[in-house]
Amino acid sequence: MNPPPPYDPERLAQCAGEIIANVRELSERGWTPATSSNFSQRMDERHVAITVSGRDKGKLTEADIMVVDVDGQPVATDLKSSAETLLHTQLYKRFPEVGCVLHTHSHNQTVASRLFAGMGHVHLEGYELLKAFAGNTTHDTEIDVPVFANTQDMHTLAAQVDALLDKQCMWGYLIDGHGLYAWGRDMGEARRHLEAFEFLLGCELDLRRLRS
Repeated sequence: MNPPPPYDPERLAQCAGEIIANVRELSERGWTPATSSNFSQRMDERHVAITVSGRDKGKLTEADIMVVDVDGQPVATDLKSSAETLLHTQLYKRFPEVGCVLHTHSHNQTVASRLFAGMGHVHLEGYELLKAFAGNTTHDTEIDVPVFANTQDMHTLAAQVDALLDKQCMWGYLIDGHGLYAWGRDMGEARRHLEAFEFLLGCELDLRRLRS
């Protein structure tokens, strides 16, 4: 008989159900093409539910959600999570209040990541929807969404993200030619941040086209 897992199976089932339902909606919007993107939720202070690598995110089942610890190591499973797992777990380790991390590859996110890569950020200012981000109470504010260079070395990328988190408050970032990471205290807040970024990046792209 196998020993019981070091986490609550009911909590895993709860997280899996929430991830599956929400990611299906994101997939229907075209934000998770092919088998791209990855998604996670905090289970407890040591464990994270995360999507298995290489699965069609629009057709997830409970078998497509696995558990890793906050160091990104698989727990009680032979399944493999995304190579980018460290980018999720670093947020859970650093911020006890973070409960959900969403990574998507929408058209707007990918194009914006290429267009603004040279600047290193996307500057957003004066939009009413800036109030969608936790802690913002007015449109009369501005934020810079970082754009990091793409790399297969997740330890290097995680260190770069950590260094910027030391300097500024942020709710998400882009990776050049890749997509967007957004997070929040729970699935609802993370989705609100993700959707706000998607809308605002689309606005910035349209403004560039109209001004050219």
